[in-house]
Amino acid sequence: MSGPRLTGLGTGVFCLAVMAALGSLDRMLFGSSLTVYGVLFLPVCALTGLWVRPGDVLTAPIVVPIAFALGLVAVAESGQGAGGRLAGLVTALAMGVGWLYAGTLLTGLLVVARRIRLIRRRAARSRPPR
Repeated sequence: MSGPRLTGLGTGVFCLAVMAALGSLDRMLFGSSLTVYGVLFLPVCALTGLWVRPGDVLTAPIVVPIAFALGLVAVAESGQGAGGRLAGLVTALAMGVGWLYAGTLLTGLLVVARRIRLIRRRAARSRPPR
C-alpha cells in the first residue's frame, strides 16, 4: 500500500487538523450542515486508518472520535455564552452520532484488517521453508 505512513501522534495531528478545517469550511459554505460534515468525516476516517504506521494502527480508532468532536465545535449551533455553546455541541454530537459511529467503525475495520495482515505476514516469514 502506498501513501504516507503516520505515527500515532502524526495520525492525531492529521485527523484533528483536517476535521477542524472541514468543520470551518462546512460552516462557511454550507451553513453548518451536519450531514455534509458527516459525509466529509468518512473519507478522513478511511485515510486515517490507511495512513497510520503498522506499529501504531491501534491509535487510529481512538483519534477519529476526538477529531469529530473538535471539528463539530465549528458546526454546532451556539447559544448565548459558554452554556449555550456547550448545549449546542452536545446536541450536535447527539444528532451526528450515526456519522461518528460509522466513521469509527470504518477506521476500526481498516486497522483490524491491516493488523491481521501484518500478523499473518510475520508468521509466514518466521516459518521454516519446507
